[in-house]
Amino acid sequence: MRDVFQQELREVQERLVEIAELVEVSIDNAVRAFTESDVTVAEDVIENDNRIDQLTVALDEQAINILALQQPVARDLRIVVSALRISSSLERMGDMAEHIAQLARYRFPERAVPKGLKSTFAEMGRLDVEIARKLTVLLRTQDVAVANEIRDEDDRVDELHASVFDKLLSERWKGEATATVDATLASRYHERFADHAVSIAKKVQYLATGDWSGAEETETSA
Repeated sequence: MRDVFQQELREVQERLVEIAELVEVSIDNAVRAFTESDVTVAEDVIENDNRIDQLTVALDEQAINILALQQPVARDLRIVVSALRISSSLERMGDMAEHIAQLARYRFPERAVPKGLKSTFAEMGRLDVEIARKLTVLLRTQDVAVANEIRDEDDRVDELHASVFDKLLSERWKGEATATVDATLASRYHERFADHAVSIAKKVQYLATGDWSGAEETETSA
């Protein structure tokens, strides 16, 4: 029975990696759809989000069954409970990617990226894609160094997010109302995507080290 239980725990962790890989694909495609006004890619992101949702539900059901039937304790219990919380954050990251793709679809055939902010959003997109890639590595390896890299890149996303609002609120901003709304929403989606990744990173770091310091500050709402 113990071997079966350990196999179930491994399956939960493998499913988290699978979902993270889909999230990585989604944000990569969402950034491309947003910056290039590619409606076909945007539709792919939206469809992919359904798959992420389905896998998240399946993982949650498996984790709940483990709690009910195996009654894990100590670190095993932390793994299962953390998996439930991590899957929720991954699902929200998929939603953020979908929202970015929807902006591209709504504005097609025009570009959703407002003039004057192209380089900013290009960098935010690059960082989010890199964060997603590193998150997949983190969930596969539980390498604490990768968790720290994710947090560092999130700081840069936060800086860019603040710079977007500084520009939108400045007297020099001459964008139309739709451009202002698009920039506000897109910046927020990028920022929230990275925040959820940091929340996951700290949970994985806790599992790897037992250190929960500051983790309460990472609980995010979308």
